[in-house]
Amino acid sequence: MKALLRWLFLWVPLALLGQTPTLSKDAKISVLTCGRGSELYTTFGHTALRVQDTIQNLDIVYNYGMFDFQTPNFYLKFVKGDLHYFVAAYAFSDFLMEYQMTEREVVEQTLRLTPEQVNSLFTVLNQSLYSDERYYTYKFIDRNCTTMVYEKINALLGKPILQKVDDTAITYRELLYPYFNDHFYFKLGINILFGAKTDEAATQMFLPVELMHSLNQTKIKGKPIVVEEKKWVEGKSLTSDFSFWNSIVVVILCLAALVLSRRVWIYHGYWFLTGGLGIFLVLIGLYSEHKEVLWNYNALLFNPIYIVLPFIRSMKALVRLMGVALVALGIYAVLLFNKPHLLLMLPFVVAHVGMLRIRLQQIRKKSLPTVE
Repeated sequence: MKALLRWLFLWVPLALLGQTPTLSKDAKISVLTCGRGSELYTTFGHTALRVQDTIQNLDIVYNYGMFDFQTPNFYLKFVKGDLHYFVAAYAFSDFLMEYQMTEREVVEQTLRLTPEQVNSLFTVLNQSLYSDERYYTYKFIDRNCTTMVYEKINALLGKPILQKVDDTAITYRELLYPYFNDHFYFKLGINILFGAKTDEAATQMFLPVELMHSLNQTKIKGKPIVVEEKKWVEGKSLTSDFSFWNSIVVVILCLAALVLSRRVWIYHGYWFLTGGLGIFLVLIGLYSEHKEVLWNYNALLFNPIYIVLPFIRSMKALVRLMGVALVALGIYAVLLFNKPHLLLMLPFVVAHVGMLRIRLQQIRKKSLPTVE
């Protein structure tokens, strides 16, 4: 807190004059990589920049992961993809305390920069605090706290020195899939919501750990860009015991009970819900600016046409509609075959085929049941 107060007393008056204090030659800038936490919003970790000048007693963290829950229409903006995140600056001690309390790993990589480069980046960071550059439109892959940091570093160096060094042959979906192991229902939901974009090769560096790996393997004029690495917080293990209620077992049992019930009102309710979900997937792809939700082939599984199944009484129309649904499921199964979420979605495919076959058998016997 003392460092923050000193920072305020030193910098605010100068900011009002349109100036930024000059750091000493011993000042340094480092990248902070924070590990994953147990809470859902901490699933991917975090990236921030630290500016330290012991001579001027400055120790400030610039955090590009800030957002305001009080933003009007917050959730609609987040879904659409035009929610503004912003950068904030505060004392390193306060930043570190949060991660010590939650036992999340914090690794610091001090960068090999000249005093001129340090001051230049320091000026850019401060100017962004008090201009429109403070805000940026968050994008899950293309624009986040990690991309903002490495873009600032690359701009300082004058060329894209920092490049992704992790595996670019795997897809974004394959890359992200293990991150949700402790959050089954979020894993299920995110794999339903994500479309074809996430099945592309993961060439974009957007995860904090990817930037950390890139820094470790990057050199400037033959010398490593990282001059020192320090682990401030060890971090606790995130391994957890198997939970029946937080697993695919619950989904399989529920779908099995649904199929075996053979009750028309249950079937109708399920078709109405899945059809509604399919319409949502189509509309969100048209509405949202998040590329991750575009061209979502999961709409073949949660097919919008299901929503009309409960309202059709013509056997001929039902047979045709179900034929279309079965073809769509076949196409979906082919698309899903080499995807990491195959086993996650397979129970739904089997359940849908089973329910459609049962209804077709009932139609062939000309014994359409009535709603109970």
